[in-house]
Amino acid sequence: MRILDVALKDMLHSFRSATALLFMFGIPLGMTGLFYLMFGRIAGEGEFNLPATSVVIANLDEGGPRIQASTKNVPGADQADTMGELVVAILRSEDLAKLLDVRLAADAASARAAVDQRQAQVAILIPPDFSRQFADLYGHAEIELYQGPTLSLGPGIVQSILHQFMDGMSGVLIAVDVGLDSIDSGDPALAGLLVQRYLDASLVEKKDLSAVLLDVRPASGTADTTNPMLRLLTPIMGGMMIFYAFYTGASTAQSILTEEEGHTLPRLFTTPTPQATILGGKFLAVLLTVSTQMVVLIIAARVIFSIPWGPPPAMFLVVLGSVLLSSSSGIFINSMLKDTKQSGAVFGGVLTLTGMVGMIRVFALNSPAAARLGDSVSLLVPQGWAVRGLLQALSGAPLGEIALTTLAMLAWSTVLFGVGIWRFQRRYA
Repeated sequence: MRILDVALKDMLHSFRSATALLFMFGIPLGMTGLFYLMFGRIAGEGEFNLPATSVVIANLDEGGPRIQASTKNVPGADQADTMGELVVAILRSEDLAKLLDVRLAADAASARAAVDQRQAQVAILIPPDFSRQFADLYGHAEIELYQGPTLSLGPGIVQSILHQFMDGMSGVLIAVDVGLDSIDSGDPALAGLLVQRYLDASLVEKKDLSAVLLDVRPASGTADTTNPMLRLLTPIMGGMMIFYAFYTGASTAQSILTEEEGHTLPRLFTTPTPQATILGGKFLAVLLTVSTQMVVLIIAARVIFSIPWGPPPAMFLVVLGSVLLSSSSGIFINSMLKDTKQSGAVFGGVLTLTGMVGMIRVFALNSPAAARLGDSVSLLVPQGWAVRGLLQALSGAPLGEIALTTLAMLAWSTVLFGVGIWRFQRRYA
């Protein structure tokens, strides 16, 4: 019980500190709240209020073989004679009116100029051979997206819509190619019939266009994060939680140095209580304080922002690994310090730098190239493994993958804790 008494005393000291409470709870929730206020609010029905993205389209498509299909659920598409006009009709449809504010440009240069002059957020450039390339089974139909360098959310929505459209239309070519190969025929009339049947069975039978182009379903077993605000807030909140858990681990473990300088610790070592019990209690205090912080933040984020955390078993593994890792890191860092005077530079410099590196994956969610780089670079620091486990849980990754990440966090924890214990034992031998 002596160990628990020491741990509870240190925990009580931490939770009495206004500065500690600010870093543990105020800043993580406050940063998430800022994004919440900046980008809209979550209404009671889960709706997300986002200003319409200003889009200018330069449709240069010169036409090609027209695809005849039942387009009753694609408003305006019955007047489209080219694939370029079909794209314009879809983007200007009533279903997407709340997301996109679309106007046309005479040429590509004027469309790009509108973005450069901040008259539009995104320019969509449809090339002259778009229809012809699409009609060719072996063609390569492309749409160019031009956006301002400082924008991400609006252009990301437009890019998602275009990707869904192009993927759906690519299915037409695959269906025709497979169908003709299976019956060894090159009859154009048969190709047209295959196109008709494919479209009738896929795109045009959807009840509303937004369900086709913005069909984002969570992986099996994960929470529903189709709300754009939740997709933005959830990784930010999770990243902030991990970022400041490492601060809590380091600041709580600093009590060892503080009591050493105040000559409280040496006096404790002269009591009948074994030295191992005293240090063990202080280490346990770090573990319990970080555990309390993460559990409270998870509950508070769920209640305040409706953050949809991943499945409980996955989140349990992530929280377990993160708590052990941040606690052992705090013990390791303090074992390297001579006194509390060094803690300001180390906490403000080292923890901030490693924390930012570890959160690369959170910052790069909308950039595949940066995300691939972040997968490698962020794992050079302990925070990167905790963030990786969190993102795996949020994306619905198999429990086995999350368990492997947790094992990696446990390996990091074992090394950091072992070195920290060894240095403290030598220090107070």
